[in-house]
Amino acid sequence: MRGVSLASNVLLGLLSTGPQHGYELKRAYDEHLPRAKPLAFGQTYATLGRLERDGLIEQTGRDREGGPDRTLYAVTDAGRAALGEWLDTVEPPAPHVTSVLLAKVMVALLATGSGKARECLAAQRAAHSARLRELTAVKSDPSASLGDVVAADFAIVHLDADLRWLRTTLERVADLHREVHA
Repeated sequence: MRGVSLASNVLLGLLSTGPQHGYELKRAYDEHLPRAKPLAFGQTYATLGRLERDGLIEQTGRDREGGPDRTLYAVTDAGRAALGEWLDTVEPPAPHVTSVLLAKVMVALLATGSGKARECLAAQRAAHSARLRELTAVKSDPSASLGDVVAADFAIVHLDADLRWLRTTLERVADLHREVHA
């Protein structure tokens, strides 16, 4: 399903477990992707509208459960096929490095020199280290779900890579600073 958003594919996957309404889907998205950016209610319903328009889901009824009517959605055969295609497609490694962190460090080096870059790198290293400790605590929490642990592992590996890059870059910036001010 090229061109379809990550949220669309995740919602299709959640609906493949059975009919649900928008509120349940939003809650399940946030629960099963606990370290991802939460899905906004507006985005949930806009995405459901696009999936329905494209024939990948359909309305299967209404549910009241002591509140306002809630529309139940279910995945269609076309939706199951599209979900299978997405799951079978290998994600290519990113061809370009895009990161706010990298951009900040580059701008700090270009615009203000090595002093500001060192400050930026040191502050970012402290923030990454604190986040790493939080995620490590999640893994040792006996109430953590498998999804929580898998998401924490994913984030830890990425934070570790960032921390290695921060350390290397700090060393390079310090070497440059020594050369320039020698």
